[in-house]
Amino acid sequence: MDDIKLDERLQEIRIHANERNEPVEVEHIPPIFRLIGVGTDAVVVQHPDYPELVFKCYALDRLGKKEQEQQVYERLGDSPYFAKLKGSGARHLALSYEPGPTLYQCLEQGIIIPEQVIEQVEEARRYARSKGLNPRDIHLKNVILQGNKAKVIDVSEYLNPGNDQRWDHLVEGYHLFYSLIRGKKLPAWLIEAVKNIYLQQQGSSFHLQEFGKKIMNLFGLGQSNQDRNEGG
Repeated sequence: MDDIKLDERLQEIRIHANERNEPVEVEHIPPIFRLIGVGTDAVVVQHPDYPELVFKCYALDRLGKKEQEQQVYERLGDSPYFAKLKGSGARHLALSYEPGPTLYQCLEQGIIIPEQVIEQVEEARRYARSKGLNPRDIHLKNVILQGNKAKVIDVSEYLNPGNDQRWDHLVEGYHLFYSLIRGKKLPAWLIEAVKNIYLQQQGSSFHLQEFGKKIMNLFGLGQSNQDRNEGG
C-alpha cells in the first residue's frame, strides 16, 4: 500500500473527543487496522503492511494536539527512552511500534516492575528537560516495559507548563508500597478505583504516604513498609 492510500484509509477513522478528560468515542475503524490503544485525543492503530509502525490518529477537533506532539517528537529526536517519529499525515503521526506491556498491564497481569525501569523513566525525564521540554502526564499507561527497560509513549503534553506530579507520586508510591503488591494480579476495577480516589484527593494538602495507607487499608492490601518498621 502506498502512502497516499494509507493516508486515505486513516482518514476513514471516525472518532469523537469528549469534553471531559476521557477516552475518545470510537465510531468507526476500518477492519484492516488493529486497534492498539485509545486515548483522550486519539486512537493508535497498526496496519499489517507496516508491522514496525503504529499510527496515532487524532479526533478532528484535536488536530492542534497532533501538531504539538509532532514538535515534541522532533525535539526528542533519536532517544532510547521514547518512541520515534517516522512520518505524519493529515490526521496522524506515524511512530515506531513499541511492543511490551504498559505498567498498567503489568499490575493487571502480576508482571514484576523492576526498580531499574523506574530509574530509566527518571532518566527519560531528564533527557526531555535537556531538550527544553516539560515531561508531564507520565502515568501507568504511558510507560512500556521492554525486558528490564522502559519506553515512554504519549508526549503530547510536553509543551505545556506546570508539574502534575503524577509520576512523582507513582515513584514515591513504588518505593513505599510496591513490595506489598509485587507479583500480584490486580483487577482493573481496583486500579481504576485507586486512580479515581487519587484524582479526587489531589490538592495542596495531599500526602502520598497517608493516601497509600488509606488505600491499603480500604482494599485489604496490607500495611506500608513504614508501618512494619514501626511495628504497626
